[in-house]
Amino acid sequence: MTAVLRQHAEIQFAEELEQLAKADDRQRPANWKLSPWAVVTYLIGGKLDNGFEVSAKYIGNRRLMEIAVATVATDRALLLFGVPGTAKSWVSEHLSAAISGDSTMLIQGTAGTSEEQIRYGWNYAQLLAHGPSENALVPSPMMNAMKLGKIARVEELTRIPADVQDTLITVLSEKTLPVPELGSEVQAARGFSVIATANNRDKGVNELSSALKRRFNTVILPVPSSEEEEVSIVVKRVHELGRALELPAEPPALKEVARIVRIFRELRNGQTEDGKSKLKTPSSTLSTAEAISVINNGMALAGHFGDGVLRAADMAAGMIGAVVKDPVQDQVVWTEYLETVVKERAEWKDLYRAFREQL
Repeated sequence: MTAVLRQHAEIQFAEELEQLAKADDRQRPANWKLSPWAVVTYLIGGKLDNGFEVSAKYIGNRRLMEIAVATVATDRALLLFGVPGTAKSWVSEHLSAAISGDSTMLIQGTAGTSEEQIRYGWNYAQLLAHGPSENALVPSPMMNAMKLGKIARVEELTRIPADVQDTLITVLSEKTLPVPELGSEVQAARGFSVIATANNRDKGVNELSSALKRRFNTVILPVPSSEEEEVSIVVKRVHELGRALELPAEPPALKEVARIVRIFRELRNGQTEDGKSKLKTPSSTLSTAEAISVINNGMALAGHFGDGVLRAADMAAGMIGAVVKDPVQDQVVWTEYLETVVKERAEWKDLYRAFREQL
C-alpha cells in the first residue's frame, strides 16, 4: 500500500501517547485518554520517569498550553487566536489527539461552510424514499463528537458566515443539538468540547457575535518571542518534514536557518534585529510556517536540481515568493531591504547576489 503523505497526530505519535498513558497516574476527566498534566507534557515535551523522551510539539510558553488544556477540562470551548502561522491548527490537532485519541472530528471553516456541515445533513435518496429517519440522517463531525464525548475541531472559525457561526451557540451553551425533523436531539457525552481556531489577518473575516464569544475562552498564540526560539521551531519542523517527504538533501546548516528567520523577523517587526534601523513592512504575514516552507522548498531544489547542499540560490526564489505578495508595494519594500540591510552585511554577500539575480 502507498504510505499516506501525512499521518494524523494520534498515529504519528502513537508511541509517545502510549508511554504517557502508562506513566500517567493523575486524575483524568471523563472520556480523556490522558490527564491534563500528561496532555501538556505531550505538547511541550519532556523526559518521563522511565527515561522515555517525549518530543516537543509546541515550542513556547508552557503556561499558555496549561490554560488551553484547563479550558477544555471545563465546560468552556477553546478558541486559539493569533496571526497566521502561530501553530493554532497544529496545537488544536495535538490537543485533540492527546485528549480524545482522535483528531479527525474536523470542520474546515470557509466562506462556503453551511449550517448542515456543522449540524447534520441528509441522504437525499433515503429522505425521498422513506422520509426523515435515523437512516437518512448524515451526522456532522460535531454531532459525532457529541455522541462519542470527543473533541470537535473548527478551523478558521471567522471565515464562516456569521449566521452559520451562531449555529454553535446552542451546542456550546446547552450541550445539545436538536433534530426537529425527527423530534429528537443529541446530547453531548462527557468529554465533548470544541476547539476552534481563528486569525486576525484575513481579509473579509466575519466577526464573532458577542453571544458566541462568551462561549469561548480565548488563548492568543503569539509569534515566537526571540530569534533563538523561532530558529529552534524552524529547525525542528524542517527536519521532520524533510524526513516525511524524503527530500534528497542534507538538513540545512543552522546558519542558513538563522539567516532566513532573521529576514522574516526584521521585515515582520519593521526594524532590524538590533533595533537600530526602521524598516517598511510588506503586506505578507511572514509567519514561522512560511519560513519553514521557504527552507523546505530550497531543500527540494538543492536535492533534485543541485548537489544536495542548501545554498543561498536555493532559498532565493522561495523567499521572494513569501515576501512579495503585492507586486508593486511589496517589491519596493523588498528592494529597499536588500539595498539597505542585506547588502551591508558582509557575511550575507551570497544571499544578496542570489536575491538580486531573482529580481
